[in-house]
Amino acid sequence: MNLSLICWIAVFALLPGILESLRPAWANGPFPLERVLQAAQMRYGDGAGGAVRNWDRMLSAFRGGSELQKLRDVNEYFNRRLRFEDDQRNWGQNDYWATPIEAMMRGAGDCEDYSIAKYVSLKYLGVPVSRLRITYVRAKIGGPGSNITQAHMVLTYYPTPDAEPLVLDNLVGEIRPASRRGDLQPIFSFNSEGVFGTGEAQAGGGSRLSRWNDLVEKMKAEGLE
Repeated sequence: MNLSLICWIAVFALLPGILESLRPAWANGPFPLERVLQAAQMRYGDGAGGAVRNWDRMLSAFRGGSELQKLRDVNEYFNRRLRFEDDQRNWGQNDYWATPIEAMMRGAGDCEDYSIAKYVSLKYLGVPVSRLRITYVRAKIGGPGSNITQAHMVLTYYPTPDAEPLVLDNLVGEIRPASRRGDLQPIFSFNSEGVFGTGEAQAGGGSRLSRWNDLVEKMKAEGLE
């Protein structure tokens, strides 16, 4: 992550206006393998086929588990499947938001790519989106006595609306309740139903965020709608 806290606050101000466009791209329902396979191969070439089939096999293998087991399986899968790589080295850009297929084709991503891949996968596994939030945090680095923080993204899971969330993170492999992640300071979170700053969903506005629009269009082009 290269953006400052000020930039992430600006992102928070822009996110509500794009939530309607997120819904069709990340629709609930079974994974449309044949459509995604054809669309991804047309977009990226034959090399995309392996990533799509691996994703489908993963979803099939994890579908029978409990909701908590799905969280553990998906979190471990992507933490092992992807190596951390910053966007500049991976994509030649300072801030690039990859679809799960793109990330799996590269075998690498940064924190938002892990979070997006886990979020989309859990939706296809039937976990209600109301229980999932992509969450921006300030992450303390350098040990307990350090005052150094950096912008970071995790996926959080709320078993009930008022419950303490569980944190799915690429930096810490174990899924832990938020109270055991004192190194993370939440800034805001969102899913395809709303943006959450102080615990209440905030409805859409009129602004557009180009990275999310690009991501949504890529997801549509990959057959994920």
